[in-house]
Parts: sequence; structure tokens; C-alpha cells
Amino acid sequence: MFILSPETVWNPKALETGSVPRKVLHRIAFLPKGGGAAMVARVIFENEPLRCFIALSPFVAAMFIWRDLALPISQAPVAMIIVIGFFEMKVLRLSPDKRKALMTEDDAARILDTLSYRARRVLTRLAAHRGQTSGEIMLVVEQSELAHITPLTLVSVQTREGKPRILPLDDTERGLIADGLFDAEFSERDLHAANLREDIYLRSVTFDARGVSGHARLAALLDAPAPQEATA
Repeated sequence: MFILSPETVWNPKALETGSVPRKVLHRIAFLPKGGGAAMVARVIFENEPLRCFIALSPFVAAMFIWRDLALPISQAPVAMIIVIGFFEMKVLRLSPDKRKALMTEDDAARILDTLSYRARRVLTRLAAHRGQTSGEIMLVVEQSELAHITPLTLVSVQTREGKPRILPLDDTERGLIADGLFDAEFSERDLHAANLREDIYLRSVTFDARGVSGHARLAALLDAPAPQEATA
């Protein structure tokens, strides 16, 4: 999971949007800040031209091995298109029948209900932490449609109040998302399987900040760091 906000990317202007929920994958190129080399590599792998190069790498290798056949190999576009299509549709994606076989419709519905419940709980804590008493915020969870590889999950908090935008998140708020959304009982892979079955990869849960209870606001107040005394 990568928590997407202006603070977690090197190019925050790329996150500017005129509507929400904002779809990111295959729409904009963002540069993750943090997450390590594995996260950067996983984000880069979503780039379709790079995947095409990987699919065609056997042709490149063959041209170096059999130099006398380099010209005929380079002039075989039909074969290259077939290889790219096989790599994209059979290796990286599932057929409709295989997607439906991942789980039952009821199991997928239970997973999506769990996502909705946890997202509302996270949004309640976020609104309480911010002291927000009005307006709507939404938790947007977007996953890659690619199968057979580690799921890429982008989580952001967005709003249409005022100007539609992806909200900035401080360390505490990102921690609330990281701790409250996924765990061993409900993992990114569980959600990914449900999304693959339904062939829907963008989920959003909207929350009205007026619904934050007094208990949640009190808990946020107690969890807030104590103000430091001014030095004499």
C-alpha cells in the first residue's frame, strides 16, 4: 500500500484534479517519495511502454545472438504484436472466467463491506484528528488491474468541498490509515481478488464529518501530543 498525498510524491502538482474520486493509475505519472526501491519499481512497472519492452526482450536478445537474422526479426511486427498481447492479456491479466472463479459473489460482497466499514472508521478518526465538524471527505482506494504480481494499492483522502483535491496528510494521519485499513484478517490481496472478480479497481467511501461522535473527538484529543512548555 502506498498512501498518496502531496507530501508523499516528488511531483505534487501531478495530483491536482478537477473532480473526485481521482483515478491515478494510467492517468498521471507520479514519483513516490519513500516506500523504498521495491515500491518505486512496482510503480514503474505500471508503465505500459516498459511492459511492452519486457515482452519484446526475447526479440532483442535474438537479434544479438543471431546477427544475420537481425533484420528479419526486426521486421516481424505481427509476431511482436502477438507476443505483447499474450504477455498483457494472458500473463498479467485473468480471463473473465478465471476472474469469476477467484471467489463467490457473496465473498466479494463481504470483502467490500469490510472495506466500507474500515474506511468509515478511518475517516471518523481522521475527521476527529483534524477537528473537522462539517463537509464530506472520502477515502479512495485504487488498485492495479494486473494479476499474478504483487498488488499495487494507492490510498488517498479526497474531497469535493471547495475545490476538488487530494488532501495533504500529516504523519499521524498517514499512520491512522496504515494501521486501520489493512491487516492480516483483511489484506490488500483480499481486496485485489474481489476487485479482479468484479473488474472494478477504484473504490471510494464518502463520510460526512458531522457524523463524528463526541467520543471520537475526545479520543483524538487524548491521542494528540501534549504542547511543549515555552522555555524560560
